[in-house]
Amino acid sequence: MKRVFSLVLLICGFSTFLAAQGGIYQHGTVVRMHMGDCTIGRHGFMASFGGPAMPAAQGSCPEYTLVSEKVVFVIVGKSSNQLIPLAEIIDYRFRNNELAVRVDDANREAKFAIKEMILRPEWERVQQHVQEKMRASYEQGTSVPFAVRTAE
Repeated sequence: MKRVFSLVLLICGFSTFLAAQGGIYQHGTVVRMHMGDCTIGRHGFMASFGGPAMPAAQGSCPEYTLVSEKVVFVIVGKSSNQLIPLAEIIDYRFRNNELAVRVDDANREAKFAIKEMILRPEWERVQQHVQEKMRASYEQGTSVPFAVRTAE
């Protein structure tokens, strides 16, 4: 009887472990994409005193706005071939100060550098303010007097 009880306890514990491992991904939706610089500046002590930096890769890399339940991320790919379809719900997780992204149950994760993070309610307020400004300028018949750009 002890063995059966121990076996049932072991199976329950293992299934709980598998459920926890399956739940490590969070979900988000890609709402914006544009091509930007491939490099994100290094900061901190090692950047200041580490000697000359390696030459940066030239070209442009995709930059995505990923909206999750609580946080909005601006992430940058490491090469120009890291593409994610817009309006796609993706699975992501944090890994080594990066965002590891898995699209459509791909067998590999793509790693993206995190450029910006903002709480979703604050992001929605900014988006609403921009829309109101654009609507007001349209109703007045004037062109939009500003360009929308995220802080760098």
